[in-house]
Amino acid sequence: MAGSSHGHTPAAWTGVIIAFIGFCVAGTFMVAAQPVGFWVGMGVVLLGGVVGGVMRMMGLGQKGEHPVHQLATKS
Repeated sequence: MAGSSHGHTPAAWTGVIIAFIGFCVAGTFMVAAQPVGFWVGMGVVLLGGVVGGVMRMMGLGQKGEHPVHQLATKS
């Protein structure tokens, strides 16, 4: 996979960072036995996926121009 740019886009980084923050929030509130905070953290995790998807639709995601993707579409 040398030279692959899989996941190295603003959309991917932003989505993962938001989801990671949500995971940390949910974990903290789970240990603190606070169910409302846990579910808020889980909502932030889902928000990360939505933000990443929207950014990808805006053109900030990976383009299908990589040779690996071109081979996959020819099969």
